[in-house]
Amino acid sequence: MKTRINFLGVTLIVVAAIQLNAFAQSTTPPAAVKAASPEAKPSPSAEEAKDTKPVTSEPANAASPATPVAKGAAPPLPAEKASPVILPRFDKPPTIDGKLDEDVWKNAAVLKDFYQIQPGDNVAPSKPTQVLMGFDPKFLYIAFKAIDEPDKIRSTVAKRDNIFQDDYVGIMLDTFNDKRKAFEVFFNPLGIQGDGIMTEGRGEDMSVDLLMESKGIIHENGYDIEIAIPFKSLRFEAGKGKLWGAHFFRRIKRFENELDSWMPMSRSIDSNLSQAGHLTGLEGISIERAIELIPSMTVSESGRFVRSFIPVPPGTPDPGRIVNEPVKLDLGLTAKFIPSSAVTVDLAINPDFAQVEADQLVVTANQRFPIFFPEKRPFFLEGIDIFQTPITAVHTRSIVDPDIAVKTTGKKGRNTFGLMVASDNGPGNLSADDRGALASCFDRRALDPRVICNNERFLDKNAYIGVLRLKRDVGKENSLGMIATTYNFIEKHNHVIGFDGRFRLDKQTTVSFQTLGTTSRNFFFDPNDGVTRYRTGNGFGYNGSYNVSGRNWGYEIYGQGFTQDYRADVGFVQRTNSNFNYGFLRYNSDPNPKKTIISYHIHTLTQVDYNWQKKMYMWESENLAELSLPRNSWVGIWWEPGYERLFDSEFGPTREAKPCNPFGVVNKCTFYGESAERSSSKQHLSGYAGSQYSKKISFNAQVTYRWGTFDLDF
Repeated sequence: MKTRINFLGVTLIVVAAIQLNAFAQSTTPPAAVKAASPEAKPSPSAEEAKDTKPVTSEPANAASPATPVAKGAAPPLPAEKASPVILPRFDKPPTIDGKLDEDVWKNAAVLKDFYQIQPGDNVAPSKPTQVLMGFDPKFLYIAFKAIDEPDKIRSTVAKRDNIFQDDYVGIMLDTFNDKRKAFEVFFNPLGIQGDGIMTEGRGEDMSVDLLMESKGIIHENGYDIEIAIPFKSLRFEAGKGKLWGAHFFRRIKRFENELDSWMPMSRSIDSNLSQAGHLTGLEGISIERAIELIPSMTVSESGRFVRSFIPVPPGTPDPGRIVNEPVKLDLGLTAKFIPSSAVTVDLAINPDFAQVEADQLVVTANQRFPIFFPEKRPFFLEGIDIFQTPITAVHTRSIVDPDIAVKTTGKKGRNTFGLMVASDNGPGNLSADDRGALASCFDRRALDPRVICNNERFLDKNAYIGVLRLKRDVGKENSLGMIATTYNFIEKHNHVIGFDGRFRLDKQTTVSFQTLGTTSRNFFFDPNDGVTRYRTGNGFGYNGSYNVSGRNWGYEIYGQGFTQDYRADVGFVQRTNSNFNYGFLRYNSDPNPKKTIISYHIHTLTQVDYNWQKKMYMWESENLAELSLPRNSWVGIWWEPGYERLFDSEFGPTREAKPCNPFGVVNKCTFYGESAERSSSKQHLSGYAGSQYSKKISFNAQVTYRWGTFDLDF
């Protein structure tokens, strides 16, 4: 149920939802509120209180019950976790059917004695979990034994990467043991997969899909999951003495969203990978110099509706006819070459991306700035994390329709590299209407040679694009890097070069920065003189943050800005001539599952955006308080006062600051008035509550009251 009321610039929104499903899909707080919540995964749900097992306060697997452990510190590691786990080599591969009854699993390495790290703080878990591991020359084998009551396990037949409302298990593999990046794989009790890449300082990227096989079975004692990950799906270092960092997790939704970990995790350390355990023994892996070829053939035919051959009498509807264009045949090839376990070369020749998942529907009406759409094409997803920086200097969606593209990515020692070149037919691939207009222009020029057809020089011409990324690991968890891009199309060009770095000053404090310089030459049509002119300019962009994330308190100071002439044609930027800064302060209480209020979270986020002429665009102050309650319930309040200023230049050349003229042709009441700007103080107040009472019932409600906000529906 959703009700929206508008009156005199005031908006009141009431939202309520109740779900009663055979396959439960949980609801969560509003997106903006949830993004600020300390919980990384979607909000959990809980069974009835009688199903919740009390959590003991005794540290799990402590070296000695009398060993003192400081608040926020991880307990001492037992010997079997302090030393790397040696993985055995399997003589025979297991069958991936979810049944762990084969003899090969009797020889596996066993990882057990998990810690509950949420809501408890390195205490005994509610249910035991075991992990079995081994490998052969081509595959890494992993199995989970999750003890539980079968009728209380939460599992659905979900889509890939959409399993996080279920119970699930997960793995992080830091295959270079550099404490900077890890492959993530998750599985619900049926073995349905979720996967991505986690990068320290940037979070998770779930767009990456790894090739692997998994199967889960629910039985009378819980559920088992069997997994086979081909080594060719990973980028890694292996061999004698090499270590992989590893985390193993289990999520139990009904126990207040309980999260268990094989390794203890200190809430006073702002890093996951620096607290990982280690795997070794990965020797004799067959690193095939594999070549993967995916040819494609696309046959298409299109038609258009035109008038009938025989003219119809006046006043009679023309039934028309369809004229088909010639049948088109497109051949393409996508290839992958893996010369080593740490390096990949990708090639695409006229690739077919028709099978790629479509973008989510976004309403683009009255948008003042470009909308960011994530990359989903497999060719560009390989090694995409290497090209990611605090400022989006590389956004591969800017390569629209490559005739040919080549990319190599990898890591050697402490050096990470990426190189990509492409010839993009997108800019010169004119629409049917533009081609028709150009054909008409050619006909007129045949009669009058003085006629100029402006789009002629762009027809079927390609843009040439290049990207270079280099990064060097410095010390234990620091890095320095550079990035350069170039975009060239006819007389238009854009070149970008920049440097970035990330430094961990201590267990809670990180500093990051990036600077970019750009030079551009662009053409535009001058309607006054009827000629094409050129605009050149140099630009500058910057990004910096200072972040402190402790057990309870945390804060961040952040700034990002771009000059008026900043352009990154291979990247993405929403607004130039802008400086966006914010300060963030939060407090998280220590969770206690035995209390009525399990935990609470408060934060304030104040942000300001102004141009290089010191004119303010906006400021906002987001203030939030949220309580976590039993049965996976939550309640919160969100208050956001702010100020916003708009300029007529943001709406294009036709939105001039002139008096309203309802009888005009060009300027009918568009941004009318003598002033070239508008400003308004605004308020936003929201109250929300929700609960995931069980795996079949969830509830979410929100009441929002807004006033003073600009309405751009004009």
